[in-house]
Amino acid sequence: MDQMDFTRRFLLKSVGAAGLVGATSSLGLSRAFAADPLRIWTIGVAKVGAEPGTGGKDWGDMGAQAGIDIVYNAKSGSADQAIQKFVVGDGNDLYDAITDNGGGMEDALASQSAITALDTAQIPNFANIIDAYKDGGDAASTIRYDDTIYAIPYISNADSLAFDFEEVGEELTSWEACFAPEFKGRVALQNDFGPTFTNTAIYLKQSGQLDIADPSDMTADEVAGVAEFLITKKQEGQFRTFWDGFQNGVDLLSSGEVLLQSCWEPVQIVAAKKAGKDIRYGTMKEGHQTWNNIWMLTNGGDERGQAEAFYKLMNLYLDPWFGARIIATYGYQPQMTGVMDYIDSSPDFSEEMKAVIAERRERQQARYAVPGNSWQNVFPTEIRAYQDWWSKVQSA
Repeated sequence: MDQMDFTRRFLLKSVGAAGLVGATSSLGLSRAFAADPLRIWTIGVAKVGAEPGTGGKDWGDMGAQAGIDIVYNAKSGSADQAIQKFVVGDGNDLYDAITDNGGGMEDALASQSAITALDTAQIPNFANIIDAYKDGGDAASTIRYDDTIYAIPYISNADSLAFDFEEVGEELTSWEACFAPEFKGRVALQNDFGPTFTNTAIYLKQSGQLDIADPSDMTADEVAGVAEFLITKKQEGQFRTFWDGFQNGVDLLSSGEVLLQSCWEPVQIVAAKKAGKDIRYGTMKEGHQTWNNIWMLTNGGDERGQAEAFYKLMNLYLDPWFGARIIATYGYQPQMTGVMDYIDSSPDFSEEMKAVIAERRERQQARYAVPGNSWQNVFPTEIRAYQDWWSKVQSA
């Protein structure tokens, strides 16, 4: 059973579980009109403020720059809950545009006709998109379903290890540090089997400790090997905790409760600012979990005549205006070319901020260049094994 076969079977099971209640709940709901604001369902880091280095107090700056009105709705729930919401639930009635992980969700939702194919000719800045998304590029499949574009990327990264440089006393360049005796009890990993299993698998594979063909899509036996390694380390007291949620990750690092932590780059950035410490984001020689997040136009949004507003917003997401601000604020990789030229010519960016951004760009490129990187997989073939073994890690 290949990835797509699994996804379809998973969807059918999920849809069946949702039952007729979900199917009928979408009937008879009122339809909006094209003049209405674009109703989006997304995460907080999908926006930036006009002032570089800020997230903006609301979506006003993003709407003004795109030339549309936006109504924001906070995204919640797991990937399978999102699929149910938009395939058989009320998602298509409630929201015009949504975000989720590329390389999985666009396949799942497009195969069930929950989102619509995009006309990139309506997005002038699509010409700016980085090469990875063009035909034949490494991430081309993450915005396509059956060779048709269904999504627009807006952020991506290669997640790594954050560490307190002053306390650690050296630059960390290997996941080995997470399992080293000198850091026993001062390490935190993410409470999510996706990144934690994948990054641990990358380390075990590249260090020759475990035979793993593909850290992004492990067999059941490979998942068991990775989980048993983590369980042993956990029972030895290696990990202080498994962090859960952005603020928890920031607090653990900034307070000094942990010295190193696998995490998202924004966690490192905010923790360093909060603590006033030299908390760094390393490049791991074994590799990193790479990922992106994408925008999709729901079929409901398309039917309500919201395609024009959606394309205006997507044009902003592929504009260096957004790319410069997303890396300044959160450290995420811009998805378009021309960002550094824009920053150099813009009076909005101080010399200090330009230097910070240039340093982040350099480290990003170093992480992306590591051969052992593996793409995030929302729906691994043996997902039940992932879930079962993660429960054992949590309870160990």
